[in-house]
Amino acid sequence: MNFHTIKKLSFLFFSILTIFLLASCQLGQKDTKEVVNIYTDRHYDTDQELYDIFTKKTDIKVNVVKASADELINKLELEGEDTEADIFIVADAGRLFRAKDKGLLQAIENDVLENNIPNNLQDEDNNWFGLTVRARVLVYAKDRVDEEDLSTYEDLTNEKWQGKILVRSSENIYNQSLLASFIAISGEEAAKDWAQGLVNNMARTPEGSDRDQAKAVVAGIGDVAIMNTYYVGKLINSPDPEEVSVGEKVSVFFPNQDTTGTHINVSGAGVTKHSKNKDNAIKLLEYLSGEDAQSQYAEANYEYPANPNVEAADLLKLWGEFKTQDINLVKLGEFNQKAVEIFNQVNWK
Repeated sequence: MNFHTIKKLSFLFFSILTIFLLASCQLGQKDTKEVVNIYTDRHYDTDQELYDIFTKKTDIKVNVVKASADELINKLELEGEDTEADIFIVADAGRLFRAKDKGLLQAIENDVLENNIPNNLQDEDNNWFGLTVRARVLVYAKDRVDEEDLSTYEDLTNEKWQGKILVRSSENIYNQSLLASFIAISGEEAAKDWAQGLVNNMARTPEGSDRDQAKAVVAGIGDVAIMNTYYVGKLINSPDPEEVSVGEKVSVFFPNQDTTGTHINVSGAGVTKHSKNKDNAIKLLEYLSGEDAQSQYAEANYEYPANPNVEAADLLKLWGEFKTQDINLVKLGEFNQKAVEIFNQVNWK
């Protein structure tokens, strides 16, 4: 083997070695890139936009897995310590309570979150924190209902509303939490009386989504629907002209302003028990509870901000301020099973 051959072989060897080392270096960089992994049942473009902004600010990549809340809870249970999830984000305090009750979340002591989120919108043990607020209100036909005839949830059981009330099924978590709030405030018997009275006044067997209830009001199937506020906002600002027409033909009424207040609920988040990226998870929750992210939630999705320092969207301001139920939302989870039992007893389909 002559000198030139040895030189060529040496050059080839060192070239391959250099490529290998560079590839290893890049692979190592990829493996060590900061990440945070989210399990969520929310499906709004706004959420992804906020995650993208967070990544630009922090260089922490946000990975998202979407499924229903129950599917995600089951997934966390099955995965146990092997889960990749760092944050659990779902709509309704009842579901957050369920995740905590199953030991899937961990307590977070954090001054930023404590300052940003009021006590009644977070878990008593700091296992989860509300991020957005929605009110469950009365939505009525402008052309057939005089607002002066509306007053409370309880009044919907009056015979004057017979055959005129529209609402989702009892399987819907929003209705379960609504009834749970009545149990917390007035007791089981009063809650059962209300549920039975509402069943007696339903315009049809419960079906469809909240938006479908508003559409049924406009179609004349019933006069008053129980709905979450942000669905009305989405109807009014829908790209579908027919949905816009529905939104414009109904109006919002906040019940129980002279008594116990209007029922509210949250979308909220907690850090998973077996999070591998806990610090990054906390950073993301701090960001989502901050004023910039809260403003974007409010403007784009017509939800009320959980952070009291952030104003509601202009549309929500038009509906006015309102008194809310004076309970910690943890109660919605505590009384969920009893609410389900009552629904079954009164035959709320």
